[in-house]
Amino acid sequence: MTLPAPFKPKSVVLPVAVLIVAMSSFQIGAVLAKQLLPVVGASGATALRLGLGSLILLVWRPWRVRPSAREARAIVIYGLAMGWMNLFFYLSLNRIPLGIAVALEFTGPLAVAMAASRRAVDFAWIVLAALGLIALLPFGLESKPLDPAGIGYALAAGLCWALYIVFGQKAGNAHGGQTAALGTVAAAIAIVPIGIANAGTALLSPALLPAACGVALLSSALPYSLEMYAMTRLPTRTFGVLMSGDPALAALSGLAFLHETLSVVQWAAIASIMLASAGSAATSRAPRTSLPD
Repeated sequence: MTLPAPFKPKSVVLPVAVLIVAMSSFQIGAVLAKQLLPVVGASGATALRLGLGSLILLVWRPWRVRPSAREARAIVIYGLAMGWMNLFFYLSLNRIPLGIAVALEFTGPLAVAMAASRRAVDFAWIVLAALGLIALLPFGLESKPLDPAGIGYALAAGLCWALYIVFGQKAGNAHGGQTAALGTVAAAIAIVPIGIANAGTALLSPALLPAACGVALLSSALPYSLEMYAMTRLPTRTFGVLMSGDPALAALSGLAFLHETLSVVQWAAIASIMLASAGSAATSRAPRTSLPD
């Protein structure tokens, strides 16, 4: 996505509320997607999300964009990162709780935020994030280790999230919301064939259409559009700190809607990663980029 525009000193109440709605929308969409996984699998759910999401995002009229060769390359990489990020994330949801998957995925944008940092306080955030990560790994403190494949998929999603941020920033600076639409189309072109190969005609089931449309709307079209509004109206530090609450919101959504309970150690690990991300945003000198789900 794009870097927030220079902040104008207006009321932040509405954009904060809009961002909270966007974050909640992401997590409710993830809850719906997890219910699709037993029927069409991770690749099928991802295909439905991206395919239908790309149709909904046509409201941005992406066909009006005439990108340069360099911008087109950034958009394609951004879209591929988006597609594989979503697929890896849904693969992780098949194996580990929602809140933990989001917390592990957050290591991607956190790494981007700290990549150019050399100050002592930034290394403190790295240590704090690492402690949270170690506590969630199979050799961590938990008596019942998480599925290693689920952890690997969530970390792979985090790597794709980092690429999404880097190349989304390059492409989004020129074309804003139309970049999200073009990127989603590129992601759908890459992932939908995989979903069709694995789920086949199950993707065409009319019974799945309401949930699939809900996932596409709540996980892609609505939050991306709302984030675009909030990004241009909030200070970058405020935006970053608020987004750091995503893992907790995901864990609460998993508890409320999916009955996923976490141990004290797992809650502490999520809190550690959240605090590292919020601290990095609050003490950052450079503008912060958008963080997608």
